[in-house]
Amino acid sequence: MNVTCIIHDDCVLPCSFRPTGTVVIHWYKQQIPVHSYYYHKDQFGLQNKHFSGRTSLFNSHIPQGNASLLLRRVKVQDKGRYKCYTSTRKGNQEMFVNLELKPIQSVTMEMSDETVACTSHNIYPMPQVMWATEPPSAQEAVENSTIRTTDHKGLFTVESMLRIVGNLSDRTYFCSFMSADRNQVWTASRRNQMAPHSLENFSLTWTISSLAEQTLILKYDNKTGHMVNLWEGQAVLDQDQLLQGDGSLLLNRPDSVEHSGTYTCTFSGLQSRHVVQTKVNITVALIVDKKSQQRSWWSTAASAAFFLFTVIVALPRCARQR
Repeated sequence: MNVTCIIHDDCVLPCSFRPTGTVVIHWYKQQIPVHSYYYHKDQFGLQNKHFSGRTSLFNSHIPQGNASLLLRRVKVQDKGRYKCYTSTRKGNQEMFVNLELKPIQSVTMEMSDETVACTSHNIYPMPQVMWATEPPSAQEAVENSTIRTTDHKGLFTVESMLRIVGNLSDRTYFCSFMSADRNQVWTASRRNQMAPHSLENFSLTWTISSLAEQTLILKYDNKTGHMVNLWEGQAVLDQDQLLQGDGSLLLNRPDSVEHSGTYTCTFSGLQSRHVVQTKVNITVALIVDKKSQQRSWWSTAASAAFFLFTVIVALPRCARQR
């Protein structure tokens, strides 16, 4: 069984057995003692110090046959194969769990008049960084410089910067971080346009269209200061940033069905109207582990396993989707 965990987060390694009275439970990482339970209580005498204070069982569920292990604050060194050994009067049982790490947790993107920069923290192992533009540009026009640093825990921070040259400032820039095993990709994108001459007496509207049906997400009127947000808790617009020219929209926990579609950002000012449309397709991809033939589902957007989308139009920052 394969389990994918996030570095620094808590993770559950599943294990079950047939409950028949008193049980002995031992968890090992290869031959290293991780956690033991017998005489109806946890036993930490033989536990390896690497796991000290970071493991526990679901003790109230043990009588029902649950021997799963909770591993707290997952570290890079926790990656590997674990064995769950259970013993009852009916016999012994062994289960194996392969703990894998989710390499990339997030990607942020910043843009100025001359550069585009992509950054990701707490990555392991080292990812591959790729740049592209839309419309496509010649390879020499998207040359970038990437800096990789590591901390005392063995986690990497990757910063990649692309210089905007010539007349490419009006293009959309895509930055992708691909994990070493190629099973995970984060993609961020941005585009610069000139801001309206005045930010007085304007309105900003976000809508989504899918299956020929258009739905209002939110609307903000600067003149009255009134905002209507029909996706409260899912869509966030910072009014203070909006007054400074940042109309970014943040989507929390996007759903593959509900949040897929064409997003339209409409900025209406004095004698001006700017409309930007962005197609967002959040799908679910099936990834097959060739070694174990175990299958696991990964959330993807477009061709990426995890999706971060940012559009900057109309206002200096018109849309931001994560």
